[in-house]
Amino acid sequence: MKTIIEPFRIKSVEPIRFNSAVERSQILARSFYNPFLIHSEDVIIDLLTDSGTSAMSSNQWAGIMQGDESYACSPSFYRFENTVRRITGMNYIIPTHQGRAAENILFNILGGKGKTVLSNTLFDTTRANIEFSGAQGIDLPCMEGKIPSKPAPFKGNIDLEALHQHIQNIGPENIPMVIITVTNNSNGGQPVSMENIRNASLICKQYQIPFFIDACRFAENCYFIKIREKEYSTNSIEEIARELFSYADGCTMSAKKDAFANIGGFLALQQSELALKCRNLLVITEGFPTYGGLAGRDLEAIAIGLEEVLDEHYLQYRIRSIEYLAQKLIDHNIPIMQPAGGHAVYLDAKAFLPHIPPDQYPGQALVCALYIEGGIRSVEIGSLMFGKYQSDSDTKVLIPANQELVRLAIPRRVYTQSHIDYVAEVIIEVWKNRDKLNGYTILEEAPLLRHFTAKLKPIHTN
Repeated sequence: MKTIIEPFRIKSVEPIRFNSAVERSQILARSFYNPFLIHSEDVIIDLLTDSGTSAMSSNQWAGIMQGDESYACSPSFYRFENTVRRITGMNYIIPTHQGRAAENILFNILGGKGKTVLSNTLFDTTRANIEFSGAQGIDLPCMEGKIPSKPAPFKGNIDLEALHQHIQNIGPENIPMVIITVTNNSNGGQPVSMENIRNASLICKQYQIPFFIDACRFAENCYFIKIREKEYSTNSIEEIARELFSYADGCTMSAKKDAFANIGGFLALQQSELALKCRNLLVITEGFPTYGGLAGRDLEAIAIGLEEVLDEHYLQYRIRSIEYLAQKLIDHNIPIMQPAGGHAVYLDAKAFLPHIPPDQYPGQALVCALYIEGGIRSVEIGSLMFGKYQSDSDTKVLIPANQELVRLAIPRRVYTQSHIDYVAEVIIEVWKNRDKLNGYTILEEAPLLRHFTAKLKPIHTN
C-alpha cells in the first residue's frame, strides 16, 4: 500500500484549547515575544521541541507502575542498564535526569580553560556546558550542510578535512574530545553516515583523541543509514546502532527524544577510569549511581522506549511523516532545509524573510508570526540561539549564526495527519504575507542560553 499509516492506536487523548489571533497577539506581547514564555495551554499545536513531549506507549505506562523505587540497586536500574548496554555495547552506564546533566558531568571532567571540543554541530545545551567549563566548541559541518536548499543524503556529516586541519592547528593535546551529534539537530536534523562516523573515529584514534556520540536521535539516524547507505539495507536498526556506537569511546543521550520518555538521560562509557570520575561527580550532582536523579518508574519507561524505537515500522512512519509536511511546503515554494530531517522540518528564515537582517532576528520574527497566525509554537535556531557579540567592541555588535532557521519539531506519536495539514496551511498563509513582517530587538538576555528567557520587542517601521 502507498499510504503509510500510524503503527499504533490512540488509547488516551488530551483536549486542545483554541484561541483567536487577537488573543494570541496579546499573549505573545505579555510573553515578550518569546514562545518559551507562553503558557502551554495557550498553544494550539506545540512544535517547540520533540524533547520530553512524546506520547508514551501502554507498555511504558505499565512499566511506570512496575518501577521499583529502592534507593540503591533497584531492579529497574538493571533493566535500564542491560537495555542501554545491549544497544550501545558500552561497558559503563550512568543514568542522569536528562541529557544536559550527562553533558555537564562529562565536560566538567574533560573540559576546561584552553581546551576545544570539535563537532559536526553542537546543540545549544551541549555548547553551553562546554563553555561553562571554560572550553570552547567549534562546529565543522560538511559543505552540503551549509546550503539549506541543496539536497544531499547525509548533510549532518562532519567535514573530515576540516577535522584534520583543526586538530593539527589546535594540537591534539588541547582537544579533549570530538563529538558527533546524530542526527544533527542544529543543522536541520540531518543524518550522519556510517562512513563519516567511521572515518571521524579513525582520525581521532590517529591523534589519540576520545570520540563521542551525542545520541539523542540515534534510531532515526540509523534508519537513514539503512535506507541511504546500500551496505546496510538488510541490517536491522539494532545491528546498525551497535556498529555506530562501536566507533565511539562513549555517548551522551537525552532519553526524552528517541526513548519516548518525559524525562531522563544517560552517559555511557567504555573506559573504567573516566567512568569512575563521572560516577563520583554524579553522586554529588544527581544522586546514587543506580538512579542518577531518576525515579525507578522513569528507568523502566526509558528501557521500554529504547526497545520500541528500534521498530522499523515506527521509524518508517516517523520519517515519512516529517517528509509529508516538508513536501507540502516545497509544493508552495516555501524555503526549507532539504531534504527533510528526522524529527523536524526547518524553515529557512533567511530566505523566507530576506528583508530582515540577522541582527533583527528573522527566525524569531517568523516564530512569532506562526504563533499569531495559527497558535503554532516553534523555535528559532539562528542568531538569537547561537549568535554572539564581538568581544573587542564597546557596543553589542552581533556575530550572526551561520544559518537562520526555524525548527518545527514534531513530537513522537502525538499529532495526526490533520494536525500536520493545519500546520502547513498556517505556514502557507504566513508565507503569503511575509513582506509585512518586521524584525525584533532584545530587551533582556542571559549570558548563556539566552533564547530560553530573552525578552524582545518588535521593531516598527514606517
